[in-house]
Amino acid sequence: MADVVLEHLKAIRAKLDDHGERLGRIETRLSSIEQTVGSLYALAGSDRDNVQGLTRRIERIEKRLDLIDR
Repeated sequence: MADVVLEHLKAIRAKLDDHGERLGRIETRLSSIEQTVGSLYALAGSDRDNVQGLTRRIERIEKRLDLIDR
């Protein structure tokens, strides 16, 4: 009987080790995803600033060329 319990405990420990390794890989992937999302968020902010700057420049050019009302 003790041998059966010992075998079950060994199997449980092996499964826990497998789950621990899998969790480690998932955490690594999640960290990578978080870094990528952070980078994309920063780039989106930079792109928004660039578009706003270009919009202001176009508006100034249009005013100088009298293409729009002042």
